[in-house]
Amino acid sequence: MDSEHARLTRELLEGTQWVERTRSFARTLRSAPHTTGGLLMVGTPVYEPWHLTAHLDDEARLAGVPELSPTLVRHEVPKGAPAHLAYDLRRLEEAGRGETVLVVAQGRAGEQVLERVNDARRCGAVVLAMENGDRELRSLAHEAITIADAPQALWPRSALRPDGLVVPGEQAFETAQHLVSLAAGETSSLVGSRRGFRDRLARWLDTVSGPVEIA
Repeated sequence: MDSEHARLTRELLEGTQWVERTRSFARTLRSAPHTTGGLLMVGTPVYEPWHLTAHLDDEARLAGVPELSPTLVRHEVPKGAPAHLAYDLRRLEEAGRGETVLVVAQGRAGEQVLERVNDARRCGAVVLAMENGDRELRSLAHEAITIADAPQALWPRSALRPDGLVVPGEQAFETAQHLVSLAAGETSSLVGSRRGFRDRLARWLDTVSGPVEIA
């Protein structure tokens, strides 16, 4: 999903908790007290958040907000990795006041991450989390967004859980990351006006699969 598709998806979902929660989380992410290089992003042993890292880096450049560009912290650093991709979990051990740790966990974060994140919080770091059911991680975070999976092709407001987002199947985590990164790079003055649901749906379908009439 590129940035244009992300914007169209957000228009389609305007007025739901998809947009409300991702915008709220993005505002916290953008306002968290850290300097350039002090936004530390870490995933799980089986999931590295490359996608969100790249999109936040793009948004930071486009918005002129260098402190929004994340530092990826990796569970394993391959030999010969470039310097900016060579931070391992020891970087979390150095985290403290003036830094923000963003944990992106599609699945369990794992004890190694949880222990280091807990220590970072004790040392004054702000802890944020995107997760889909890790209660231990959620309890450590100053703010967390919970992304829950659901099989619906479209999701009525009544299907949205108050403690998270209900989104279609495997697209859940990817969609939420796109919406967060997009919102993080915007100021309130850049948020577009709301359109009717049918207009948003028509525009989204037109972009994704060509012009479609909606009866």
